[in-house]
Amino acid sequence: MKAITFRDRVKIYARAGNGGNGIVAFFRDKLTPHGGPDGGDGGHGGSVILRGDSNTDSLNYLHYQPHQRAEHGGNGSGNNRHGRNGKDTVINVPLGTVIKDPDTEEFIAEVTEEGQEVVIAKGGYGGLGNPRFKSSINRTPTQCKEGSPGEELTYRIELKLMADVGLVGYPNAGKSTLLTALTDAHPKIASYPFTTLNPILGTLLFENYTRIRIADIPGLIDGAAEGTGLGHYFLRHIERSRFLIFVIDMSGEDGRDPTEDYNNLRNELKSYNPELADRPCLILANKMDQEGFDENLEEFRKKTGLEPLPVSAGLGQGLDPIKEILYEQFFGEYKDRLLLEGV
Repeated sequence: MKAITFRDRVKIYARAGNGGNGIVAFFRDKLTPHGGPDGGDGGHGGSVILRGDSNTDSLNYLHYQPHQRAEHGGNGSGNNRHGRNGKDTVINVPLGTVIKDPDTEEFIAEVTEEGQEVVIAKGGYGGLGNPRFKSSINRTPTQCKEGSPGEELTYRIELKLMADVGLVGYPNAGKSTLLTALTDAHPKIASYPFTTLNPILGTLLFENYTRIRIADIPGLIDGAAEGTGLGHYFLRHIERSRFLIFVIDMSGEDGRDPTEDYNNLRNELKSYNPELADRPCLILANKMDQEGFDENLEEFRKKTGLEPLPVSAGLGQGLDPIKEILYEQFFGEYKDRLLLEGV
C-alpha cells in the first residue's frame, strides 16, 4: 500500500457564493386588484471558512481539493418570499494553520484554537425585491437589485505544528525512537538517516491524565536555516514548540562529534529565528548503551559546561527523569520558570 504524503503547504482557490437576485412582483387576486409590490429579496451567498480542528493533522484534504466553492444564494420570488441563503463551505484544518498571500507571502491570518473560524471568501449579499423601493411617491416600484458577487481569492496555506515539545537533532540521533518510547506515536524507525521525512506528533500522558504533545521534527542538516536540504520545511515546525529537547547521539556513531552537533544545531535554530535561542530546553545524551558514550559525554561536559541527561531511547532507559522534568515544566509549581539547559 502506498503511503500518504504529509502535506503542510498548499495553494488554494476559494470562491464564495453569489447573492441571489431580488425580483419585481405585485400581489394580485380578484379581491385585491391593487395589492402592491411583493417581490422577495435574494438570499445571501455562502462563504468559504477554515475551522480549527485538533483531530486534523495535515493539509492533505486541501492539497487534493484546492478549489473550494460555496453555494450561491437563491433568487427571491413573489409573495415576499426570501431566496434561500447559500450553504457555507467549512473546511477543518489543523491548529497552527497560517494563511498567507500567495504572491507576497504576507501574513493574513492564522488558526490556533479549537473551533476558531476564519472566513477566507465572503459570500455576496442578496439583492433587494421591489417592496424595498416603495415610498410615498412611488407606490408601485418596478426596480429591484441584483445580488452582489461572492469573493474569489487565492491563498497560500501553511501548517506550523502546535506542539508543546519539539525534538531537535541530526538524522539518526534517535528522535523517533524517543518519541515512540514516550508517547503513543509510532513513527518509522530504522538505522539510516532521514527515516522520518515528515513531522510526527505524539501525546505523552501522565498518571494524573494531564498530557502534552511532542513533535518529532525531521533531522536537520548544516545550512538548514539557509534552505539547505529541506531547510525551512523542517524548521518552521519548531517555531511553535514551547519547549525544545535536543537529542544528541553521544556515542559519536558515523564519526560524528557530539559537541559540534549540539553547537551546530543551536546555530541553525538561532539563524532561522533568534527567539529560538532563548526557548527553554533540555539536552539528552542519547545511546548511553553504545561504545564511546562515556568518553564523548565527558568531552562534551568539558567543552560546553553543560550537564546533559544520559538516556537510551532504544532500551527505554532514563525516560522517567524526562517525564518528571516535562511535568514540572508544564504543570508543576514552578511551571512559569524557564528551565535552564541541562538538569
